[in-house]
Amino acid sequence: MLRVALFGILFLGNVGNIQAATQLDAMTEEEAVRLGEEFGIVIGAVDEEIQQELKLQQAQGVAVFEVIGNSRADFAGIKVRSVIKEIDKQEIRNMAEFGWAIKKAMRGCNFTVGTYEVADPGDPVGWGVNFHFVGCKRD
Repeated sequence: MLRVALFGILFLGNVGNIQAATQLDAMTEEEAVRLGEEFGIVIGAVDEEIQQELKLQQAQGVAVFEVIGNSRADFAGIKVRSVIKEIDKQEIRNMAEFGWAIKKAMRGCNFTVGTYEVADPGDPVGWGVNFHFVGCKRD
């Protein structure tokens, strides 16, 4: 068994784990954006400006700027101005994590996307967590 410390994380296992860690680091923001568009959303990193505008506690996740009509994201009910925080139970803190998670999820047929989004108008809380079921790609 191989033990390797990468990026402050200890991996126990085979070379496949090392390759997965290296791939996570190698995901570019441009590739994550392209994968987001393939899914049906125009996205960007949650920076301090977005954090303040959306009143988030931390500048983490992926902001949804646009939802492309008749896409998997559209059919799942993903909303503009939401922040993607989870894909298929995997936490999303940045663009690289989004890219790898959505790439893996779209290989399959069904998965979930957890978003932090504006609640209905008049809701005293103002924000809420929502889980979206993403079904098979429609032709």
